[in-house]
Formats: sequence, C-alpha cells, structure tokens
Amino acid sequence: MALPTYATPLERIWYYAFRVTCALIFLFLIAPILVVIPLSFNVEPYFTFTERMLTLDPEGYSTRWYDALLTLGHPTAEAPRDGQWWSTVWERATWVQAAKNSFWVGLWATILATTLGTIAALGLSRPEMPYRRLIMALLISPMIVPIIIIAVGMSFFFAKACVAPDSAMALIFGWALSEKGCLANSHLGVIMAHAVLGIPFVIITVTATLSGFDQSLIRAAQSLGANPRTTFFKVIMPLILPGVISGALFAFVTSFDEVVAVLFIAGPDQQTIPRQMFNGIREAISPAILAVATILVVISTLLLASVELLRRRSDRLRGVTGR
Repeated sequence: MALPTYATPLERIWYYAFRVTCALIFLFLIAPILVVIPLSFNVEPYFTFTERMLTLDPEGYSTRWYDALLTLGHPTAEAPRDGQWWSTVWERATWVQAAKNSFWVGLWATILATTLGTIAALGLSRPEMPYRRLIMALLISPMIVPIIIIAVGMSFFFAKACVAPDSAMALIFGWALSEKGCLANSHLGVIMAHAVLGIPFVIITVTATLSGFDQSLIRAAQSLGANPRTTFFKVIMPLILPGVISGALFAFVTSFDEVVAVLFIAGPDQQTIPRQMFNGIREAISPAILAVATILVVISTLLLASVELLRRRSDRLRGVTGR
C-alpha cells in the first residue's frame, strides 16, 4: 500500500522505519542461505571466502564441486564423457543415486499424502462431522510432536511390520519391502513415514481453501441431477485444486528435506540427498555439500513461487481481491 499524500511526518517516519526493519529482519534470516551460494563456486576445498573470491578474481571461482556430484562413486571418473560415462553416472554416482531415491520417495509420499489429506480435509469441512477439533488435532500432530519421537516410534513399528513371502501384500509390494519382507529398511517404509509427515500440510492448505467454499454450489449441482462423483470432479475439485496442489508441494518439500526419519527407518539402499549430506558432514566434509545445498535452495524457491502463484489463483477463483 502506497503512502497517502496527506500522511503526517510521524506517519511517514513510521512508514519507512517499518519497511527498513522488515528488510533487516529478512536479510538476517536469508543471509546464511545466500552465503552458501557463492561458496559453492569456490575453487579451493574450503568453506570460507578466499582472497581471490573477495577480489572477484575469476580464477577463484569454479564449478568443480558441481562436477563432483557426478564423479563421486564413479569408477572411471577421468574417462571421456561419452554415452557410457553418463550411463555409469546414472547407475553408480553416489549423489545421483541419492537424488533418484529422494525424487521417487518424495513423489510417492506426495501422492499418498495428498490423497489422504484431501479426503480428510473434505470430511473435516462438513458441519455435521463430529469431534472435528479433536480429529484435526490428531491429524496435524506430526507437525507438533518432535520428529525424533515420531522416527523412533516408526522404527519400532516398522521393524515388526512384516508380511509372509507368499502373501498377497508381498506379491504387490515386494519390490518396496526389505529382504525380510518388513517395512523397516525398505522404500515403502520411508514412503509411508514421509507421507505421515506431509499429510498435515495437505490438510491445512485444503481446509483453508474450503473455508471460502460456497456449499450452495454442491446443492445446485445435485439439484441438476449430478451424482456425487460428478459433483466432486466437476464442481468441488476445480475450486480446491490450488489448495490441493499447494499442499502437495509442501508435502514434497517436506519429504525431500527430511533426514531424521530416514536415519531411523531407511537402509543402505534408501540413501536420500539429506542423508547423504548428513553422512558427508559426519565422515568426509566436502564443499560438494554446498553445491547440493545451492541446488536445493533453487528448487525450494521455485516450489514456493509456485505455491504463491497458486494462492493468488485460488483467491481470484473465490473472488478475493488482493493487493
């Protein structure tokens, strides 16, 4: 909102002081993230700014740590970069394998969290739903309870959650279970754990979208002969879709950044990017971690920008005008 022309001197001082204070707070919060980005281009294996970097000498900057993301774990890293070399990167490179695991786990966890969270939000939005506040508190509790408590509980539960080798569950989900047929140390266990952590975000965003939903639209559709399935996909879903997608993006980011649950539940084959970063800091510190952090910052920024665009679209669909 622009400062009106009739503002008093005191109001003008407060107007600019407030904005300067907000800018300083924002800089304080974002500065540690911004520092990581130039350090990821450091030609030296240090986590500090070198003299050549401070003088903006081009020789002080390099993309060697981004290249290290492709060569770590590569048996023939110095070989010519032909099709075979890139194929080996896809199959053997440590960071690439971690990225693949993070993407697939995040994708399936997002699908599961979005489906269950949307169904829960639709039920909680109905006025005749009994004990709505209690159920809502239970469903969003993973956001409140410390993650290490959830991870320890899941670790004990998944260790005992096993299926028989000849059962239907083993035939359907055998590819995602461990060698012993248990959820512990398996892709399915990590997916379920990440879905539990992502469901609260979906519930909150979809519930917020449904708060401005006009229930008379449902009655109008039913009066015109639409069955419940048609009403949901033709009336309800298009209006709540921005909230559903926003919740899905938050669930994906939550899964992509989660490390504590992975440390307790995952095995060696479920190495994700956060776990690989944790192992890199604990075992052999390398500036390649800064390169990964920079990539994650870019991805998170793009996802948050998408969420903001979807929020504005949702406001326009609901007739809410924004500045």
